[in-house]
Amino acid sequence: MGFSNSPLAAVTLISPNRTVNRNHVIDTITIHCYVGQVTAERGLNGFAKKERQASCNYVVGYDGKIGLCVEEKDRSWCSGGYDKNGNPIRVNGISGKSNDYQAVTIEVACDNKHPYAITEKAMSSLIELCADICRRNGIKKLLWKGDKKLVGKVDQQNLTVHRWFANKACPGEYIYQRLGDIAAKVNAKLGVSGAFPAPAAPVSKVPYKVRITATDLHVRQGPGTDKDIVQKAIAPGVYTIVSEATGKGATLWGKLKSGLGWVSLDFCKKI
Repeated sequence: MGFSNSPLAAVTLISPNRTVNRNHVIDTITIHCYVGQVTAERGLNGFAKKERQASCNYVVGYDGKIGLCVEEKDRSWCSGGYDKNGNPIRVNGISGKSNDYQAVTIEVACDNKHPYAITEKAMSSLIELCADICRRNGIKKLLWKGDKKLVGKVDQQNLTVHRWFANKACPGEYIYQRLGDIAAKVNAKLGVSGAFPAPAAPVSKVPYKVRITATDLHVRQGPGTDKDIVQKAIAPGVYTIVSEATGKGATLWGKLKSGLGWVSLDFCKKI
């Protein structure tokens, strides 16, 4: 089996916490949350500690920078978990350890409390990284149904989550609730028509109010990350959305009543 690493990784610090030479082709992606809005460098440094006995293949920092922690040819120590008797938790006979032999594991910097939100930049890099992993490993489509019973059935679901193999909230509700959308956006980048299982964009009556808690959410001139930034960070608070539009990558955007511009509704909670 030949493996390569993502050219999107801007920094590398290989963790000692790894198993050399995975015993399975890469057919799965597992997205985790790294609690704390850390840089890729800080995340890599955390996994460089041998006593931590944990690692991942990639770390995505809050600023979108990507770090390589364990080469794709090797298994990271990322998704394991044990029951109260000390036995590995298994899903359809597959443990977290087995999952990591099949999966590229990604830790994404997030807030340190529920719902463990990630930044716009981290989300954008995560989607690009997943698309790159799929291209290089021959994964034609990223599949998510949120069904634990489909673990190991990669023709039906090839995204898995740590919470299925351990008593953890990982990847946090923020990422977990967006996995279908993440899969759809990755598939759009792969050129897959009818991106599975992309839900239809919600149709909302406007105007309505949203709460913004992110401290680095950009306001753009139009609906899309390809539009000019008019304000680098909108202050957290309650805002009124007067119009909706679908931007590049099937992201839903909302126009601010103030007329300042548009914000990604992925980072807004409707009130």
